[in-house]
Amino acid sequence: MAILMYLLTLGACFCFVGLITNIYIRQKKKMSFRKVNIIILVLAVALFLLVLHHNFLGLSSLLRNEVSDSGIVGLQPVDFVPNAPQHAVDGRQEEIPVVIAASEDRLGGAIAAINSIQHNTRSNVIFYIVTLNGTGDHLRSWLSSSTLKSIRYKIVNFDTKLLEGKVKEDPDQGDSMKPLTFARFYLPILVPSAKKAIYMDDDVIVQGDILALYNTPLKPGHAAAFSEDCDSSSTKVVIRGAGNQYNYVGYLDYKKERIRKLSMKASTCSFNPGVFVANLTEWKRQNITSQLEKWMKLNVEEGLYSRTLAGSITTPPLLIVFYQQHSTIDPMWNVRHLGSSAGKRYSPQFVKAAKLLHWNGHFKPWGRTASYTDVWEKWYIPDPTGKFSLIRRHVEISNIK
Repeated sequence: MAILMYLLTLGACFCFVGLITNIYIRQKKKMSFRKVNIIILVLAVALFLLVLHHNFLGLSSLLRNEVSDSGIVGLQPVDFVPNAPQHAVDGRQEEIPVVIAASEDRLGGAIAAINSIQHNTRSNVIFYIVTLNGTGDHLRSWLSSSTLKSIRYKIVNFDTKLLEGKVKEDPDQGDSMKPLTFARFYLPILVPSAKKAIYMDDDVIVQGDILALYNTPLKPGHAAAFSEDCDSSSTKVVIRGAGNQYNYVGYLDYKKERIRKLSMKASTCSFNPGVFVANLTEWKRQNITSQLEKWMKLNVEEGLYSRTLAGSITTPPLLIVFYQQHSTIDPMWNVRHLGSSAGKRYSPQFVKAAKLLHWNGHFKPWGRTASYTDVWEKWYIPDPTGKFSLIRRHVEISNIK
């Protein structure tokens, strides 16, 4: 759009100069006031140069800043900060959209994740930060007063009305009462102009170049690439003795007829939806969002998810829709279960080699009893407003006093 506007303006300038020149020639034939004609020509040339200069100055800015917004009700773009990172970024590089949901009580996690991504790449990354009303101002002040003030980001408000009739609140399933956990279902709306995007949870730290994850090859017809739960022995965790977290039976209730009719093997390896790469062109073509919403509604009506749900409430519909229809990402790009227990399950060498660390589970890195907090804190930036603080630090300070 920016290039088109530039060309139209430039064309208009040439037409204008041509018109003035034509007037000049006619005037010269009819009048002997040469001085007046010269003044007209000089003014025309000056105007042309002025407009041309303005367009050349603004062209790069237009190319850099322009991001289309979605007109779909429910997801409202708030702002876009188009500053380039401090390190060199080639403006000709493909933009890498990274979508992260940021709730008020977990905002420090999103900040640390963004900081780790930004400092480990020279790629042209744009962060799409999905929030609820009231969080945007807090997030904006945090970003503007830290080393992240130069990043390119866009804040999008998530309208909870999108979930009406699709989610039933269940105290035993905490995610059911956290609307932002479903933001990943609406990627084409969040990033309307992109053909490809990365989604990741806020409880991650990226230690590799995000470009490598973005370049994950997706097979023809596949709308997303996930990290499978069978790709490493470290991911095989038994949850409350009912089903394993690495297969479908841990997420879906195979006693329900509707699930059995799908003919999906209960032993099929599940995948983790906390980090994935999406082909948004294919996502739209297959109406993935509508398919996910369909299964959300059916679950509300029939209770299709496992009662001893092995993981996030967002996982079951994704497992159904992407059954044997997804590509895989390198396991080192989702080294997870760091939040499954307070103890350390990986060697320091393995943690250092991981491209992405994921604290999925109850023990978050900003919490009291998390593991590998030293790795996470390397990327954490304290909240200048004081609203968010590390729980363990607060406890330690209280004990000292």
